[in-house]
Amino acid sequence: MEKDYDILSKYRAVTNKLRKRFLKKPNVSEGSEHFASLAKSLRQQECPQYAGFCCLAQARCEHTLANGPGEAQALTDAARNFMEAELADCSIKCPGFEEHLTASINCYSHAIRVHVENKQVAMAASLSLELGYALKSLNKPGEAIGHFQRATELQSQSPLDCLEALGVVAQCKIETKDYEGALTVLTEMAYLAQERGGSSATGKPIGAYCDILARCEVTRVLLLMLLQPTPQRIRPEHAQTLETYAWETTEDNSTVQYLGEDLFLLLQSVVMACQSRDVESLQSLQIDLWPNLTTEQNELLHLVIQELSHPSGEGV
Repeated sequence: MEKDYDILSKYRAVTNKLRKRFLKKPNVSEGSEHFASLAKSLRQQECPQYAGFCCLAQARCEHTLANGPGEAQALTDAARNFMEAELADCSIKCPGFEEHLTASINCYSHAIRVHVENKQVAMAASLSLELGYALKSLNKPGEAIGHFQRATELQSQSPLDCLEALGVVAQCKIETKDYEGALTVLTEMAYLAQERGGSSATGKPIGAYCDILARCEVTRVLLLMLLQPTPQRIRPEHAQTLETYAWETTEDNSTVQYLGEDLFLLLQSVVMACQSRDVESLQSLQIDLWPNLTTEQNELLHLVIQELSHPSGEGV
């Protein structure tokens, strides 16, 4: 109790020094240093939520000093401290109203805004991703989506970073069972990778862009098999994807070039098995496909088999 009182008295002492007095200008720079020191002390004492409040006070001082980078850093420190407090509460299953999480999101959002105002777009995007991943780790993929989407907007001039963020948006949509939304995002990713990842000599995607296209293609096919859209409701771009697997493979097939012939033929077999509702063949294909797919894709394939084995209703 005495230690708590000592911390509170120090905080009040610094705050009092910053109050405007007649003919005396407060030393805001010194106040900022004192709040930073107090925040460091509280972190060492494993009191992240109180350290967060001190960082917020420091951010206000930096704002008064018109120090944008300093304000953004103090806000970021506050956000991380509040998030640490929220994670600690979750780890011990402590009931609450998520007040630390709310404070953290507000601080992250404010820091991002300050970075954008100061033309530090890369820093703003980095914080948007950091917040998105933190929410995802708290099993809140639905809330994380908006922050990952914000990161994609901020990274529009950096195709690979933009594609990485879009990939996590698709993951979150799959986790929240928004399969149509995930399909739309993956289609957007495929167009972007085709458009921005081409070689200047051949115009065809190269390097990491081929890996992204392969991942998008496999996941899109599995989502289409899961959704089973009717011919009347399927979108033209999705119909075009399925048409790729309805014809014999040729050397000019660009899909084969970045998927590899073996994986392409396995996917072609999956599409045919789903269209003929041949569950036994699909289960056999699952064994061959398993090593070639990501955990997420294997889970989707499992859902496809479940849906065909026990159909819940008509096609979407």
